[in-house]
Amino acid sequence: MAVLSRIGVALDSELLRRFDRFIARQGYTNRSEAFRDLIRDKLVGAAVEAPDAPVVGTVTLIYDHHTRLLPEKLMNLQHEYHDVVIATTHAHLDHDTCLEVIVLKGTSKRVRRLADLLVGAKGVSHGRLVLSSPAAALSQTA
Repeated sequence: MAVLSRIGVALDSELLRRFDRFIARQGYTNRSEAFRDLIRDKLVGAAVEAPDAPVVGTVTLIYDHHTRLLPEKLMNLQHEYHDVVIATTHAHLDHDTCLEVIVLKGTSKRVRRLADLLVGAKGVSHGRLVLSSPAAALSQTA
């Protein structure tokens, strides 16, 4: 386990009350772990910004599979970026609507480009990219 360092933080009382309510709803048992998670999240966010940064992530898509040529377009894009696509999960939400989650790994620039093409495809009603940084890359951002 890493050596722990203690720090002091001065916060406005109302901000601290709001933070305490927030972390209680999130299930944190103490402020320290909540602060550590917030810091890690900011470090990951900074780590994935560089175009050549190694990233992992998911693209979540919701779309009407009856949209003309959309399933083929999504599949063709994934084949075009086969070096980035690790896996795809497809679920039928109802008669018309599909949910697809695509797991990606590559450089930030390439992963973001594919995500933009997928989310922007005509017929995709909602899409979102979530990025993270492999642990080794995160430790190098310090």
